[in-house]
Amino acid sequence: MAHIKLLNEELPGIVGLLNYRTDTGKALTDLAELLLRGPSSLSSGEREIIAASVSYWNGCHFCHTSHAAAAAAHLKSGLSLIDDIKAGLPETPVSDKLRALLHIAHQVQRNGKNVTEEDVAAARENGATDMEIHDTVLIAAAFCMYNRYVDGLSTWAPGPNEAYAEMGERMAHVGYGKF
Repeated sequence: MAHIKLLNEELPGIVGLLNYRTDTGKALTDLAELLLRGPSSLSSGEREIIAASVSYWNGCHFCHTSHAAAAAAHLKSGLSLIDDIKAGLPETPVSDKLRALLHIAHQVQRNGKNVTEEDVAAARENGATDMEIHDTVLIAAAFCMYNRYVDGLSTWAPGPNEAYAEMGERMAHVGYGKF
């Protein structure tokens, strides 16, 4: 049960919070829509992997599982991707560029000052553009905020990966402003 009385206690994770305060909810969903589905040379699937990874590192089950399910929907990879992200993507073929960007995202998740010139140089050496590095840092920072919002108010989250399949499809194909 959430720390505050939500308008609809049946809505899980951030969905209940967005419904509770629609004015801030709109700003948060607009940001997610732009970061994860807006114009970018990174695919939406890659950006969802970054969001899901940061959420996993932060221990936010709802955000990790819902965004990993969205990545699976974008990439048509099946829900096994959810657990593969937790394991560091040993079974999912991803580019060296994405792995370098995930390293930067992990540094941001720990503390933004952990990102080094060497981390940025490695991403560039693997083909990342300045815009992709920028967007990776912003996605990681934003998901630290989203994760703390969801967990700081103790929202509930379904347990099994399968419970997120429909949500992941909706996030991938309809977007974030439609909750």
